[in-house]
Amino acid sequence: MAARLFTLIQCETKLCSLVGNKYNTKLSAYGFQVPISQRFFQQHLSHTDIVPVRTMKIYTKTGDKGTSSLYTGERRVKFDIRFEALGTIDELSSSIGVALAFAEEKNHTFVNELVKVQCILQDIGSFIATPSASARESHQNNLHFDHDNTTELERAIDKMTEELPPLKNFILPSGGKTSSSLHFCRAVCRRAERQLAQLRQSEDMDSSVYQYINRLSDYLFTVARYACMKEGQHEHIYRKV
Repeated sequence: MAARLFTLIQCETKLCSLVGNKYNTKLSAYGFQVPISQRFFQQHLSHTDIVPVRTMKIYTKTGDKGTSSLYTGERRVKFDIRFEALGTIDELSSSIGVALAFAEEKNHTFVNELVKVQCILQDIGSFIATPSASARESHQNNLHFDHDNTTELERAIDKMTEELPPLKNFILPSGGKTSSSLHFCRAVCRRAERQLAQLRQSEDMDSSVYQYINRLSDYLFTVARYACMKEGQHEHIYRKV
């Protein structure tokens, strides 16, 4: 047999712990692909630790009555503010995906930054889906938001601002496909910020997550202007009519 096997497995808690500690790998609750050495497999795992992978269906029917489940298992109505915020974070990431497609066509230098933002938004979704009131210690242990993420946005904003012409007027969302789509992302981000602010009024919410979303809207505004400049496009200026 080959020295290393790529095995797609459905893991029990024990298997997650063994393989996770061995390779320091984040493991999915549903199944994952991870390199396992033949020797490690023989020493630590038995056939009882592995169950066949079940095909996950897209639909579950559990939300047919208007409720949905948070990460903690708590069920709430779908118009709960947490689900509103989760939906907006998802919408924001999807909007960034559209802007990213335009940015890739123009070979913009900030493409990787946008991809990282999407990944961080996925993590923020986990925070929102884990209310402290119903979270167990195991849930809390999986949550950590690095404040350096916000600092990185600030550095990127400052770097782009050095190249941009100073703002002397209100500008309208414009400046080509990349810029306009990034302005749209900014507007969605502002809505996410408002919903998180509302959530903070009634429930616990990590302040560093809120700060990141606040700074992200500033970043999206700046990177929209930056894309406009790099593409040689024209910003439309507000004029009273």
